[in-house]
Amino acid sequence: MESNNLVKIGSRGSKLALWQAEHISECLRNIGLSSEIVVINTKGDQILDRSLSKIGSKGIFTAELEEALLNNEIHIAVHSAKDMSTTLADGLEVIAYTKRELVHDALVSHKEVSIDTPNLIVGTSSTRRVALLKHYYPHIKVVDMRGNLQTRIKKMEDGACDALLLAYAGAHRMNFGNLIKEKLPLDKFIPAVGQGTLAIEASIKLDKALREKIIRATSYSETELQMQAETTFLRLINLSLIHISEPTRRRGI
Repeated sequence: MESNNLVKIGSRGSKLALWQAEHISECLRNIGLSSEIVVINTKGDQILDRSLSKIGSKGIFTAELEEALLNNEIHIAVHSAKDMSTTLADGLEVIAYTKRELVHDALVSHKEVSIDTPNLIVGTSSTRRVALLKHYYPHIKVVDMRGNLQTRIKKMEDGACDALLLAYAGAHRMNFGNLIKEKLPLDKFIPAVGQGTLAIEASIKLDKALREKIIRATSYSETELQMQAETTFLRLINLSLIHISEPTRRRGI
């Protein structure tokens, strides 16, 4: 695929995903590269009637974008880094991570509530957030909440829940700062690996000169170091869980 200085950026079609793609487009424009955003629907965007825990969380928002990279339909794909698997498909690589937004989870509501409000009903689709809420705040009732950010906020305002638990970064980027009631403490609500930053993924066959220009326009060295540490930690944890489960499988438990 010839670039001719036109970079094809693959993105999901939600408003937040398009904000992210536009942000990368602006970064490229700052160094003289023009771009075109190519919208690609993912499995996670299509299946909204089941919880993430039932359809699998990693890869459901990235697989179709990665397929487009491998088919040379786009030059780069823009992801929320937290949506990515620790192991990429052969032939693909993350070439840059952007400057990071605050990594906190945030309680978002149209009501005057806090995380300690009695009988609070909180909507989230994250297995991690559900587990942390149940552990630290057992008084909270959790309901599954899928859909893009605007859809979830509309469901909340229509009475499906009192509040949402979201990434601060997404709510802030979509100008819902007025609905953020509190940032949850990092010592309790450990964020997902990569939360708050964007990952730029490309084929290993991407033209080297273009690759270097994209890195120069988008990469942030501090985030790069953070992501190296976080993804290595997650990879080791996953390996440990596999090793722990092996004896159990051999015993037929």
